[in-house]
Amino acid sequence: MTIRIVTDSACDLPQHLVDQHGIGIVPLSFRFGDEEFIDRQSLTVAQFWERCSSSPVLPETAAPSPGQFEAEFRRLASQGATGIVVVSLSSELSATMQSAELAAKSLSGDISVRVVDSRSASMGQGITAVAVAKLAASGATLDEVERAARDYASRARVWGVLDTLENLKKGGRIGGAKAFLATTLSIKPVIEIRNGKVEEGGRQRTRSKALAFLASKVREAGHVSNLAILQAQCTDFHDLVNDLKAAYHDDIVVGDIGPIIGSHTGSGTIGVAYHVD
Repeated sequence: MTIRIVTDSACDLPQHLVDQHGIGIVPLSFRFGDEEFIDRQSLTVAQFWERCSSSPVLPETAAPSPGQFEAEFRRLASQGATGIVVVSLSSELSATMQSAELAAKSLSGDISVRVVDSRSASMGQGITAVAVAKLAASGATLDEVERAARDYASRARVWGVLDTLENLKKGGRIGGAKAFLATTLSIKPVIEIRNGKVEEGGRQRTRSKALAFLASKVREAGHVSNLAILQAQCTDFHDLVNDLKAAYHDDIVVGDIGPIIGSHTGSGTIGVAYHVD
């Protein structure tokens, strides 16, 4: 039995981890005005941020179609997959999971596909996909991998510091963080992905205090695993890595925030993702 893992491009996983663990990535799309792009294919992350800096309009994102998921499922089946577990972008933030479920139903007679809501985004979604890919590679059954994916999803935590709320506001993904909109511009807003939604996580007066706050959330969480740092055009993420190395002695994965999540958070966003025990 060969179980494979599929996720979508909102996971922000570095390509070397995708390749290392044989994870299938179904891309979302984004557009600037009338010009549309396929994530991870049309533009590099650097090119996306360059486009953001020069564009008069904010980028918008769109979920993949069921057909895109079906094509990926069939590709993996042709490679010998006997079952697939999908770790999807939070269903509270996108219709991506719905597309995956429709595709899974269309292939119900050919290959068994289980779709799991990550209840997260960016590297919060990504670290769950990697964790279950490792389990699948060890020979776990489809049921075991699905259960593990749901368990990891329930234990994933994501905290982020934004430079601006403009993207979240215009993109309609601001969720429970709406209270930020009435605050002064002198704060650095902290968000948390909680129950699959973007919620207010705190307010810090300076960037340095905000990064210290992120580090404190990791330390306060006790024993954590699969720690990752996500960043969008940040020159100070090394400071956060160095701060966290004192409390976390395993490798820390650093991932670039790509076009899908970056369209909603903006440049300068930095965050942490990890699993709690």
